[in-house]
Amino acid sequence: MLDFFGENENGIVASITDSAIPFIDRLKLSPDIAGEPTLSKPPESRGIGMDDTNEHNRRAWNALARRRSEFARPASREDFDNPRRVINPFGWLTEPFAGQRVLCLAAGGGRHGPLFALQGADTIVVDLSEEMLRADEEMVRNQDVRLQTIKASMCDLGMLTEASFDIVLQPVSSCYVENVRTVYREVARVTKSGGVYISQHKQPISLQAGAAPLNHGGYAIEEPYYRSGPLPPVTHPTQHRELGTREYLHRLEELLGGLCAQGFAIEDVREPKHADPTAPWGHFRQRSRFVPPYLVIKAVRKRNDANPPRLWTPNQSGG
Repeated sequence: MLDFFGENENGIVASITDSAIPFIDRLKLSPDIAGEPTLSKPPESRGIGMDDTNEHNRRAWNALARRRSEFARPASREDFDNPRRVINPFGWLTEPFAGQRVLCLAAGGGRHGPLFALQGADTIVVDLSEEMLRADEEMVRNQDVRLQTIKASMCDLGMLTEASFDIVLQPVSSCYVENVRTVYREVARVTKSGGVYISQHKQPISLQAGAAPLNHGGYAIEEPYYRSGPLPPVTHPTQHRELGTREYLHRLEELLGGLCAQGFAIEDVREPKHADPTAPWGHFRQRSRFVPPYLVIKAVRKRNDANPPRLWTPNQSGG
């Protein structure tokens, strides 16, 4: 849902502009999506199985999408001119994307999915929010692309076929579930051997720290690192917390170690820089000088050879 992968040359997150609207209006869901081979069963045959947190966050993101929140804006003209800055900013993914199967997980909003699809990828977007998914559908309507949207929880991808995706991309969204290992387990099941999983998370320290600066400009740690249950709700929106959502803090051992426990090898980690020494006190970029907001992880699904080749020795029969 949240996306802070791509920034422009000034370090500002790109957003939709009025000049992009006529272009985006021309981007319309391909009729050629029926019988998508990566589906093990039609999504409508499964209940979404939402618990209270999922339902709470579904409603919150529907509201954010209807208000055209900065966190729920579709891709801009600049993004379509240079899609790499959004979907492959670190060069971690092998291009071209044509022919690759891509899962954009908890990534509705008309950004990642349409950009992958328009690059030729066979794309599925999964999200809890029907309003966020509607943006993806509208962005590619009447275009000759393969993009399908599925309303589902990131914790239950049972409608997707095992080992069917070359790429799984998940923008900031793990904070909306209580147990991130459940997400990792589902991603591991649907990712091909050798497939790449790129996920971005809110840093635990960012969820611990307060929103308002202290007198010296630093920020107080207000929440314990070892905790359970949801974080206290925010009373006003900020760029590191979304109004109305229910969020959870995940420790680094859960974010990193949890990936390894599910059969992924971590190949790279980045902390996107949002700090600006000229930003005024209390601004997101001033806070980011003290508190890094995000963590991006590149992980590769380990190859699982059920019958690994044996070393030949002269004593083997037939030698």
